[in-house]
Amino acid sequence: MRDHSDLQAMNERSLTQQAAVRRATFSPGEVKALRPFSIWEISQFMFDVPADTLRRKLADDPSLPQGETEEDGRQRWFSLAEINELRRRIKLRGKRLLPERPKGRAMRVAVSNFKGGVGKTVVAQHLANAAALDGYRVLCVDFDPQATLTHAMGLNEVKEWNTVWGIMCRDLCREADRIMASYDDPDDCPYPAADELPDDVQSIGAQRVQDFIQTTCWPTIDIIPSCANAAFVEFASAQYRGLHKAWTFFACVARYLDELPDDQYDLIVFDCPPAIGYQSLNAAFAADILYVPSGPGYWEYDSTTSYLGQLGDAMEDISDGFAALAEDAAITLPKRFSDVRLLMTRFETTNPLHSAMMDAFRNVFGADVCAHPIEMTRAVEQSGRFQMSVYEQDYRQMTRETWKRARQSFDRAYDEFKQTLLTSWRSHADGGKDH
Repeated sequence: MRDHSDLQAMNERSLTQQAAVRRATFSPGEVKALRPFSIWEISQFMFDVPADTLRRKLADDPSLPQGETEEDGRQRWFSLAEINELRRRIKLRGKRLLPERPKGRAMRVAVSNFKGGVGKTVVAQHLANAAALDGYRVLCVDFDPQATLTHAMGLNEVKEWNTVWGIMCRDLCREADRIMASYDDPDDCPYPAADELPDDVQSIGAQRVQDFIQTTCWPTIDIIPSCANAAFVEFASAQYRGLHKAWTFFACVARYLDELPDDQYDLIVFDCPPAIGYQSLNAAFAADILYVPSGPGYWEYDSTTSYLGQLGDAMEDISDGFAALAEDAAITLPKRFSDVRLLMTRFETTNPLHSAMMDAFRNVFGADVCAHPIEMTRAVEQSGRFQMSVYEQDYRQMTRETWKRARQSFDRAYDEFKQTLLTSWRSHADGGKDH
């Protein structure tokens, strides 16, 4: 017979192995570092100019970042900070290299599906990395207690009160005080004030808005991390709803993000858990765009169909049941997305079954299916093994063509994502959607 102690022992063995992998993959201090990028990469994949053109620009202006030159003098390598300075200072073909940034707050994208193994974290990580290399400032929010995105960003020691659970506790305290203040006589309020909530909720509720955000090895990517202990947020949230029945629990993260300065980030990416619960509903209600990854098999198709229906039903129930409370809290219901997109992952171009499933998705979902799937390549497989995205992998560690093929697959998906993003963003900037 086996009990909880067996599970804990298995966990300890796995944690020991994870530490060994991190030591072998990152630095001896187990701190992940972002590699530099070559002129070949920068010119071909970021600036879209001949490498010689970029070299001439650097030679003509010695005040520009010059990178680090290899001992043989054949190649120069640049940090992302240096690349961003080049973006700000160089013009090529008469155009600046900074990406388009419409006015207003950052756009928010939820990567969500309750089918495990369809690549939610892989998609979230690669979209964030691609956007950072494109010149955008990115905030990742890890809603998943598995914390894979958090670990992929190089964070390992995370306290549960610094996760989305902490944001929800803070929101409960703030909303309790707001609702209490809305009554002329506090004694008439049937709901508890913040100082009547459990002590642990009050202590976490005292945190400041920036306290939840942590830096990563990417200079322009921050993260609100997750951890295994955050798994109990679903149980805690149900308890908090029982304590304060007027709490609009589904809008915690949206309210939190609204507190951030509009110009702090350009893009906010949510990595959602494989479930429809308090955390994933918060992601949905905070998101402008819903991205739904799916593998190329029938069961993934079946699960994606169920996910869309169940998420739709849950959002409808909230719209009906919380209409009055939402109006008091200045929440617009029903929740509307600027766009919903389905992205095929783990796609093999030479597999006829995968092609047939892509056709089936397009027959059912039409233009909502992304034109460019994420292809399954050796570099993509290694991204999980080495806890590095394709963008973080050094192409010198494999054949350049293998790396290039994977990079181009993600670049095509990112370019399509960027067009969806900018279309919605411009609509926001023009006042086409309530904020």
